[in-house]
Amino acid sequence: MPMPDGPFFALDADETRTLLDAGSIILVDVREPHEFAQAHIAGAVNLPLSRFDPADVPTDERKRVVFSCGVGMRSFKALEMAKDAGLSVDTHLGGGLKAWLAAGLPVERG
Repeated sequence: MPMPDGPFFALDADETRTLLDAGSIILVDVREPHEFAQAHIAGAVNLPLSRFDPADVPTDERKRVVFSCGVGMRSFKALEMAKDAGLSVDTHLGGGLKAWLAAGLPVERG
């Protein structure tokens, strides 16, 4: 169950994995390409915050979009930008990749 994070919601790592495994979310990683290449969650789409355009956020009416980053700060900023652009994206991975790794969950490299 997502927890409130200001005007948005934060999923923990286990919730995010469950939703990814179920195919019910699109995970958008807003870290820079070199960070994404070092380690990322399998299936994540990379849209770096430095050149983030809400119009580029993938959509699928059957799936919820969830932003992620390194620790949860940039994903929160992406949520604000998406909201300002009129998108209905309201959820991120709380604690980002750091929380994912702390939960012992796998990452892809490259």
